[in-house]
Amino acid sequence: MTEVCDVLVIGAGPAGLAAARAAAMHGVNVVLVDMQARAGGQVWRQDVRKPELSPARKKFQALQARANLRWLGQAQVVAASPGQVLIEEAGLARELGYRALVLATGARELLLPFPGWTLPGVTGAGGLQALVKQGWPIAGRRVLIAGSGPLLLAAAATTRAHGAKLIGIHEQAPAAELARFAARLWRWPDKLAQAAALRARLAGVPYRGASWVCAAHGDDRVREVELETPRGRRRIAVEHLAVGYGLVPNTELAAQLGCALDSDSAHARVRVDDDLATSVAGIYAAGEACGIGGVDAARIEGEMAGHAAAGALDAARALRARRAHARAFADLLPRHFALRAQVRSAPTAQTVICRCEDVRLGQLDEHADWRAAKLATRCGMGSCQGRICGAALTELRGFASAGNGARPPVFPMRLGAFAVRDSGLGTRDSDSLSGESPEPTSPALRVPSPESRVPAQDIYTSQTKDHP
Repeated sequence: MTEVCDVLVIGAGPAGLAAARAAAMHGVNVVLVDMQARAGGQVWRQDVRKPELSPARKKFQALQARANLRWLGQAQVVAASPGQVLIEEAGLARELGYRALVLATGARELLLPFPGWTLPGVTGAGGLQALVKQGWPIAGRRVLIAGSGPLLLAAAATTRAHGAKLIGIHEQAPAAELARFAARLWRWPDKLAQAAALRARLAGVPYRGASWVCAAHGDDRVREVELETPRGRRRIAVEHLAVGYGLVPNTELAAQLGCALDSDSAHARVRVDDDLATSVAGIYAAGEACGIGGVDAARIEGEMAGHAAAGALDAARALRARRAHARAFADLLPRHFALRAQVRSAPTAQTVICRCEDVRLGQLDEHADWRAAKLATRCGMGSCQGRICGAALTELRGFASAGNGARPPVFPMRLGAFAVRDSGLGTRDSDSLSGESPEPTSPALRVPSPESRVPAQDIYTSQTKDHP
């Protein structure tokens, strides 16, 4: 039987936390769902070795005090239809209905392949930051960070704080563009202060513009990185290489729900109106899913979406001016950190693009579009479901729909979870969060009965060649 809440918030980063708080203020019943065990998302991820009270913990503790809010950590949405989602939590498949939904699904790192990028010791810049915060040992190791965008500085600061020997930060944007970007930050004093604080923490670390990774070299792990610089090509000894080229909005769940996407840039984002409503009634979106904008824009949009989802449109509309100001900062990023052609031309025909299915770029160049490439090579049909290789091919070859698929499951889950179905979110069938009788189960989300149990095994519904 499906349990029903008033407002469901998917994602517990800055946008999701703000949305849950704003909605709960109006007395409605709110459920906050996130894949991680702790709230905060990537930007506020708890550092296990430096457990000071983070912004996420402060906000989450305040939320937990509210009787009308329920937290579901380590829970992932597997499938969705308007009015209802199917989630997996602790090995159980659970159905949850909602009257309004806020999508705060955030973004993922854009990784662009180059020769040697699959060597052990090579990660994304944001990926390295997450690993270090979760206790991965980095102290004493020679680390080079490269790519593009402000994320490089944040990742470098975290890495250095944990004892790494940071030998350089290499930004592909020209030094002149970096200076122009910095000169415009006076309009956002908080951003300017944050940038200054990061640079102070990175004092003595070389920060080079017009410099990018051409290749990584090594045997059983990365040993050297090959860089193109204004002074020519260089090879530098490293023990870890972190490369990231910004972020890509997570739109898969929105697409599965039928929400319209804007594709006026390389990577699609969820289309919203001035109240952050999507094209599907009762569904709102906030934060990076609506376009990469940073933590300030995410928090404001989350608050707006939470108010709107709870029916308090006046409170949401009062924040429009603040949202516009925060989004203006986001408009600077593609202008000053635009990727140069040489970064896109780094991979060779033998460079692996899809790590899940071991597909190389030369195999993909034989096909005209994403669908044809998937049918012939299984690229994008592995466990990441095209999230990495799809975004990369959008940049490398202009495959317009790469990485934007909406086929369930949103994330892989074990088939056994369907057999061990739970009737509610840890409550009796009659204990609806809203205090009303649950609505009937949507046929699109019905799961097998216990009588149809099958052995627990990983299932990836969209992996077959017949269903690209």
